[in-house]
Amino acid sequence: MHQYDRERVRQNVRQSDTEDLLDRVTVYRDKMEPDALGIIEEELRQRGVTAAEIDAHARRREEAGLCDDGGMPARCSFCTRPAVLRRWGWQRYPGRWLPAILRDRLPLFPRRFWYCAIHRPGAEGAATSR
Repeated sequence: MHQYDRERVRQNVRQSDTEDLLDRVTVYRDKMEPDALGIIEEELRQRGVTAAEIDAHARRREEAGLCDDGGMPARCSFCTRPAVLRRWGWQRYPGRWLPAILRDRLPLFPRRFWYCAIHRPGAEGAATSR
């Protein structure tokens, strides 16, 4: 079990982007330490984010979000953002020892990936299936 370190949480919150903090305080709220939520909410206030903006973010995520098999909000397979799409893709060779041209062309097996709005297929700058 991890020991809660308030100063480490403060440092992490200060370094996180606003969108990530909004996701933590809305989508992932049930899994957060109450003290960490207070730190995040204070940081959002200092950044000028209003309660109405937090509520609007929660509604957008709720409308677009998906849950994993355990009922928790699913996370993107490529980052920590909440997933908005689940789709089949090819698991690729993970090792950096393989030349990139082979990693991209030699799939291992099909699997389902979770995608956030940024990484979903067709999004500008989207990641390809691993």
